[in-house]
Amino acid sequence: MKVAFAGTPEFAAAALEAILAAGFDVPLVLTQPDRPAGRGMQLQPSPVKRVALAAGIPVHQPEKLRTPEQQAPLAAVQADVLVVAAYGIILPQAVLDLPRHGCLNIHASLLPRWRGAAPIHRAIQAGDAATGITIMQMDAGLDTGPMLLSRAEAIHADDTTGSLHDRLAQLGADMIVEALRALPGGLTATPQPADGVTYAAKIGKTEASVDWNRPAAELERAIRAFNPFPGAVATLQQTPVKLWRARAIDAAGTPGEVLLAEGAGVIVACGEGALCITELQKPGGKRLPAAEFLRGMPIAAGSRFD
Repeated sequence: MKVAFAGTPEFAAAALEAILAAGFDVPLVLTQPDRPAGRGMQLQPSPVKRVALAAGIPVHQPEKLRTPEQQAPLAAVQADVLVVAAYGIILPQAVLDLPRHGCLNIHASLLPRWRGAAPIHRAIQAGDAATGITIMQMDAGLDTGPMLLSRAEAIHADDTTGSLHDRLAQLGADMIVEALRALPGGLTATPQPADGVTYAAKIGKTEASVDWNRPAAELERAIRAFNPFPGAVATLQQTPVKLWRARAIDAAGTPGEVLLAEGAGVIVACGEGALCITELQKPGGKRLPAAEFLRGMPIAAGSRFD
């Protein structure tokens, strides 16, 4: 069976590696065009492209897949199935119809909850106890297709988007191999229920700004959700400070007020409760435990975050 693959970030690269390790024939990989990254802003290949090139697989990198010319390389390989994982480009119906068994998507949530671009971030931010992976038969809607496989993964109290991402990437890789081995006819397509639909909007950098009027429990979840990207940001004395790890505690004060700053953490009052921040980063610096951070940027009790 010929398995074409479309994906871009590390989450998708794990799935491509698993498909190759399982022995499937992958005649073509689609991924987004190289993007500038790093301090020099040099063009960088996506993680999926790096895996494909290492395996000697042809790579197609269109900006879109709207025209017959953009679709031609995929049509030419006559794939039996197209696996899609965090590709970042909308597939028109003409592309969905190309493979004999259609297109299978690896989605990082338990559908229909958290359809959309940022399901891992939003599950942590919302305080969900669990999320998971759904292998879905794609249709023209936004993550609306029938479900083929679904497995849950607990969200731990200290999970960040980074740590949960890594577990879900491995789970998705295992599940897509299982799904491909069951084709054709070995999987039951189950329509998604109409109830429980939520949407995981793309993360914007502006929403990472900390609003100290919010409850500490909400801010603690947001800090974990925005780790490693885009990083929650608070401003102290006109200096942006990224907050990487924190826990909600029972304390009170004016929102934004520093109640205590010591090696164990920087305690800041919130609209309800307080945050004990244990890992911070100043501009141009490294992520540091509170004790090391305070040696380079002292914070006085009674000072105020904006």
